[in-house]
Amino acid sequence: MEALGALGVGLAVLAETVVPPIPSEVVLPLSGYLAQTGRMSLVAAFLAATAGSVLGAALLRRLGAWLGPDRSRRALARLPLVDAADVDRTFAWFERHGRSAVLLGRLVPVVRSFVSVPAGVVRMPWPRFLAYTLVGSALWNGALIGAGAALGTRHDLVERWVGVLDGVLVAAVVVVVGLGVTRRIRQRSRKVEG
Repeated sequence: MEALGALGVGLAVLAETVVPPIPSEVVLPLSGYLAQTGRMSLVAAFLAATAGSVLGAALLRRLGAWLGPDRSRRALARLPLVDAADVDRTFAWFERHGRSAVLLGRLVPVVRSFVSVPAGVVRMPWPRFLAYTLVGSALWNGALIGAGAALGTRHDLVERWVGVLDGVLVAAVVVVVGLGVTRRIRQRSRKVEG
């Protein structure tokens, strides 16, 4: 990032959005710190990070649109404990609540990257998808870049607290998924018994 400046921030966030190898929780506070020390423009870092987020999300939405509902349904129904009816309910839920999922999903680790795929599968209109992606990404990027700039050399504090928050959010997702799997196993057991 120091060599490429804001372009490096945008490319790192693009990579993190498409295939999360580089956590934005590290990249963004560091870019804020670099801006605070005068080695990068704060506004340029924010704009580049947000552009990288939106571009990555657009690519994943295109992937979802290419997969489409039928191909997605067939692929997901092959997973253990997943029925085609579950997939249909998920798509129906996303059609009703997709705006919230896209907006709030930008603030949740892992979900931030992959929420764009179901948006593409259900063919969420581009303007709506881009608007919610832009707002959610801007909030996330602005908060972390701003925290990095405010804390300066103490950007490790941002990483630590965001890491705790990420852990809590991931634990919540694991609990919800675990409850869903437990419910599915019980339903299948009842069908076998009945």
